[in-house]
Amino acid sequence: MSLKIYSWNINGIRASAKAGFFNWLENSQADIVLLQEVRALPSQLNSEQIEPFGYKSIWHPAQKKGYSGVAIYTKLSFSESDIQMGIGDPKFDDEGRFLGFFYKNIFYASAYFPNSQPEGKRLEYKLAFCQKLQKILAELRNNNISIVLGGDINIAHTEIDLANPKQNLKNPGFLPEERDWYSSFLADGYVDSFRMFEKNGGHYTWWSNRPGVRQRNIGWRIDSHFVSEDLIKNIKNAGIHSDIYGSDHCPISLDLSFP
Repeated sequence: MSLKIYSWNINGIRASAKAGFFNWLENSQADIVLLQEVRALPSQLNSEQIEPFGYKSIWHPAQKKGYSGVAIYTKLSFSESDIQMGIGDPKFDDEGRFLGFFYKNIFYASAYFPNSQPEGKRLEYKLAFCQKLQKILAELRNNNISIVLGGDINIAHTEIDLANPKQNLKNPGFLPEERDWYSSFLADGYVDSFRMFEKNGGHYTWWSNRPGVRQRNIGWRIDSHFVSEDLIKNIKNAGIHSDIYGSDHCPISLDLSFP
């Protein structure tokens, strides 16, 4: 069995729909699509957008309208009992930041990590989210559940993960505390799948909306697929699709294969 998985911060599904998201989905051949920052309630979408092209969808919106929220589209079969919505803490779950489902002893999850904001105003909140998420995933792994976590991590891990590292040393997404957590998470038994296939810089997943920035590829790689180390043998490819527009982020892909 082979699985094609995408993750994409679509910066509002209603706006992204107008920019062609569902056309992309129809042609993607994806088995699972992990979305972040959907900024909508399921009730604000029509039935064709909830179950398009043979997909089922799962939603965990934020309580605040038009803000945050995660969703998953998949063609895999699941029941309500296979879904895990949130990480069990209202201060995070009210913002709709984590959603996953179980399929054949693997937990597939979409996560929208908080932005630490200028001057680190939300750094403590973000690191608490990171640590809570890491704990939840560790508990699953202790029960022999493998992990595939896709999302907008809102952290550029190393200097090759953004175009201008020196100018951003004190900016949100590249703070030492954030990067240290990223390193500790990998050391806890996960791989950053894209870095298995590409060791060089210049590959980004987010660009500022300022004119010309994306065209000149002045970006950040802040979206990732993390995979627990027991699945390394199943990873066949991982990519960044910077030619796909419709958001200030682009989709990233992960190909898995199972005997």
